[in-house]
Amino acid sequence: MATWSKPSLIAAVIFLLVSLLSSASVANGGRSGGRRLVRSYDEPCKEMRLYLHDILYDYSNSTSNSTSAAATKPTALSAAVSNPGFFFGRMVVFNDPVTEGRALPPSLEETVVRAQGLYLYDGKVVFDAWFAFTVVFNSTAHHGTLNLMGADPNTEMRDISVVGGTGDFFMSRGVATLRTDAFEGFTYFRLQMDIKLYECYV
Repeated sequence: MATWSKPSLIAAVIFLLVSLLSSASVANGGRSGGRRLVRSYDEPCKEMRLYLHDILYDYSNSTSNSTSAAATKPTALSAAVSNPGFFFGRMVVFNDPVTEGRALPPSLEETVVRAQGLYLYDGKVVFDAWFAFTVVFNSTAHHGTLNLMGADPNTEMRDISVVGGTGDFFMSRGVATLRTDAFEGFTYFRLQMDIKLYECYV
């Protein structure tokens, strides 16, 4: 059986440590000093309240003011199970402005925070949906993204998961509590999002 000399063993240990440190640096985006994970399941390490504004294009409203559009029609099953069928199977793609207050911004295209993604209606006899979207931050306060996804049932308050992020929200995880704050028919709704992060890298 081969034996290691003392100098060879020391060299092997140094090589292993250098390799591990290099891998950690690459995984962290090459940042000097690295990041520190802050994790707490009792108190959030970061929280914010934001408002998502969705204006659905329905051929009668302005294309410049619309921020979402249906990418599919409701399925045949939608009309078969109920009337109007709750749009079962319909998918909507959106690029919505997000604000800190309830008011719509003066310019819908120039907001520094946006929500980009899709929702689809998956309730046959109730008005349920499923969300998957990214909140994109591009301001002096925050720069990066948060990824959210989950079921959006027809209840006053509902939670969806924060499953990751980039930039200032690198690898963040948590919960976003949604509440429909306002709506106008089927063309506009304002969604209140209370985002609480329980894993943050700082």
